Amino acid sequence: MSRIGKRPIPNPEKVSVSIDGDEIKVRGPKGELTRPLHPKVKVEVGENDIRVNAVDDSREARSVHGLYRVLIDNMVTGVTKGFERTLEIVGVGYRAELNGRVAVLNLGYSHPIQFELPDGIDARIEKTKIVLSGIDREKLGLTAAKIRHFRPPEPYKGKGVKYAEEQIKRKAGKAGGK
Repeated sequence: MSRIGKRPIPNPEKVSVSIDGDEIKVRGPKGELTRPLHPKVKVEVGENDIRVNAVDDSREARSVHGLYRVLIDNMVTGVTKGFERTLEIVGVGYRAELNGRVAVLNLGYSHPIQFELPDGIDARIEKTKIVLSGIDREKLGLTAAKIRHFRPPEPYKGKGVKYAEEQIKRKAGKAGGK
C-alpha cells in the first residue's frame, strides 16, 4: 500500500466530483477537469473527502495507487485555487510580449519566436518575466517547459529562459593564460 495513496483528499464544499464509468470529473469555481481512471484504481467519493484505493495487491496497482491520488488532488486544487508557474528571461536584448493569445519571444535569434498559448493557460508578461497560470497542472508544466526549451539557460553567462526558482550552476570560462 502506498503511504501517499492512503491519505484522503479533502473535498471542499464548492467542488463537485463525479465518476462516470472509467472517467473522473471535477467541477469547481475556476472550471472543470476530466481524467480517465486506471482500471487498477477505485475512487470513492464521500461527503467531505475522496479516497483512492488499489483494486488488488499487484505491482501495477500499487504503482498507480499513489499516482492517481496525487493527480486527483491536483485536479481539486486546480479548480479551486489554480496553479502558477513563473519563468525569467535573462540576457541583454532578450524580452517577451503578449499579442492576444500569442507570446512573442525575442531570445537572441535572427527572428522572434511566436508561441501560441494552449487553451486553459493564461499568461502575464512584464518584459523579462512570464507568469503562466491555469487550472491543469500538467498542461501548465508542459507549456512552461516548451517556452524554456526555446533558449535553455547556458552555464557560462546564465543567459536564457529559466524557471524563477531554478539555480543555474555557473562554469568558469577559458583561463586566458600562456
